Amino acid sequence: MKLYCLSGHPNLPCLVLKFKSVTVMLDCSLDLTTTFSFLPLPLVHSARLAKLPSWVPKDADASDQDTLKTLKKELKECAGRVFVDSPPEVGIPEGGLLDLSTVDVILVSSFQCILALPYITEYTGFNGMIYATEPTAQMGRQLMEELVHHTERVPKTRTASKWKEPGVFKTLPAQLRDGLNPAALRDCYGLHDINSSLSKVQLVGYAQKLDVFGALQIMPLSSGYCIGSCNWLIQSHYEKISYISSSSVLTTHPQPMDQGPLQNTDVLILAGLTQSPTANPDSMLSEFCSHLAVTVKNGGSVLVPCYPSGVVYDLFECLAVFLDSSGLMQLPVYFVSPMADSSLAYSNIFAEWLCQSKQSKVYLPEAPFVHEELKTISRLKVFPSVHGDFSSEFKTPCVVFAGHPSLRFGDGVHFMEMWGQSKANTVIFVEPDIPYLEALAPFQPLAMKAVHCPIDTRLSFQQANKIISDLKPLHVVLPENYITPPPSLPQRSDLVLEADPPPTTYQRGEVLSLPIKRMYEKIEITPELASALVPSEIRQGVAVASVTGILEAKDNNYVLQSVPKQPTAGPGQKRKREDNADFAPPKPHVWGAVQVEQFVQDLEKNGVTDVKVEDTSSGHIIHLQSEDTLIQIEDGSTHIFCEGNEDLRIKLRNILLKCLSKF
Repeated sequence: MKLYCLSGHPNLPCLVLKFKSVTVMLDCSLDLTTTFSFLPLPLVHSARLAKLPSWVPKDADASDQDTLKTLKKELKECAGRVFVDSPPEVGIPEGGLLDLSTVDVILVSSFQCILALPYITEYTGFNGMIYATEPTAQMGRQLMEELVHHTERVPKTRTASKWKEPGVFKTLPAQLRDGLNPAALRDCYGLHDINSSLSKVQLVGYAQKLDVFGALQIMPLSSGYCIGSCNWLIQSHYEKISYISSSSVLTTHPQPMDQGPLQNTDVLILAGLTQSPTANPDSMLSEFCSHLAVTVKNGGSVLVPCYPSGVVYDLFECLAVFLDSSGLMQLPVYFVSPMADSSLAYSNIFAEWLCQSKQSKVYLPEAPFVHEELKTISRLKVFPSVHGDFSSEFKTPCVVFAGHPSLRFGDGVHFMEMWGQSKANTVIFVEPDIPYLEALAPFQPLAMKAVHCPIDTRLSFQQANKIISDLKPLHVVLPENYITPPPSLPQRSDLVLEADPPPTTYQRGEVLSLPIKRMYEKIEITPELASALVPSEIRQGVAVASVTGILEAKDNNYVLQSVPKQPTAGPGQKRKREDNADFAPPKPHVWGAVQVEQFVQDLEKNGVTDVKVEDTSSGHIIHLQSEDTLIQIEDGSTHIFCEGNEDLRIKLRNILLKCLSKF
């Protein structure tokens, strides 16, 4: 069993498992942190960005004027940081470890882990199966389409490429070069790629058992993190593997985590723990509301860069309660995203994927989420973009939820440009996978306040350690980052994962041989063959039977069938002699210990009389003096030494076999 790691980010997993001749991809996440190396795409012309000075390497070849001229157009400097002036590019999974066209199955655990799917299905020759829950596929589509909408809405006339050349790339500043692999960068896909890719997805439900080529059975189980998110159980007849990614044991809007079937697996593959191990989600919600209230009471506005799905649903509910209790019911709240309407609508449609308390509302009937009511009474106003009707409805102070959380494209960039130079305004980052200082870098110097309130409900290290202890897997496989404290908190030895035996770790580009060996295979016996078996009792309670048959292997299932009977000759036909193994009669199997006295008597009956028996520490030696032959009898073995007399050897062998039991 081998495991390939195609991603360098533990919360953006892309792993490939090879087991029983089946190649299974576990998630296909897209690395959007690469976009932080690029300048934002403003919706309207930004004089500030247009005036940024060019940057060229200090040790650049002055004689290569063409390269210098190109780099001056491609690289810009802002507040001591260097950025690429080009449409942002994304990081795709590692493609050099194995041929992705050989992948048989892709299992997707959440809508955040499906974004690289078009790159795999449309550009690698992939022809396998893809399994995901309906909410994962639908919300994944929303994130993909939002990404395409944001990047295509503000097209740039020039795409930078010179900076990625090896000779130039090595001269770039460390902050731009580190952690970036130019060979893995790609332009964003298009709507055609999204539609073609998602048309191949087969929708599954929780606890639904799926057969993969007869070799494996896979089953999705609720992970408790977001609507439709799941962990995966992969098992054969005798092996069991669990994949836990982005799970939560906290009580939020999704169905709770289903841990029961994940117990006692041979291998537990773990990924997607919290990225804010010291930030309690409840405390972060309180801090979010507190900063928001202070800002709006002082006449400022609040920008919340966010995805159109996920934690934003909980934020709307929390914010509605807070505004009611704070006397701010009239505060305008805007949700600006091309996917905003469909996201809110689908969240109410997917009632069966929600926790019990929200499911019960459907039968009242009520909408599971508060945001439906907030929309109805116009306390939450939803717009596809800042163009059109938004400008006539827009009032300040207000709260705006807008994408993209990276602040490299989307309507959020427009609000940063519009509000960034006022100290009265605040930008609050709630998405845990966004390094907020990186997101803010191209907007410096910034007057507006920036607050980091990461709301991450995924498993903490303490919760993950308890789950590992409860599930009792034989082996644990996890990202290398999880066995050492975070770089920002090196003294926190509690922020690591532990297992007994010590876990196996992986990082991008590694291929692991997992510590599990196949010992058995299941074979079915046909009723006809089973009825012909004649068990022989070798000791009390233990019986054995000789089984001779033809093994048929088809679709990774094995069936032992009866040996066809030898055809009989018809009238007037001579029977043909056929040396065909299919028609060979089964040979009997012998067992038991040789009774020396009985063996000597049988020898005498067959004319061998001059017999001398000698006892040894390991058995007996029988000397046939007249034949100059020795027979050595020990536990588990018998040897006949007859100096090359083959006829005598066969005669003695046959006499010996008559002394043993047969079946």
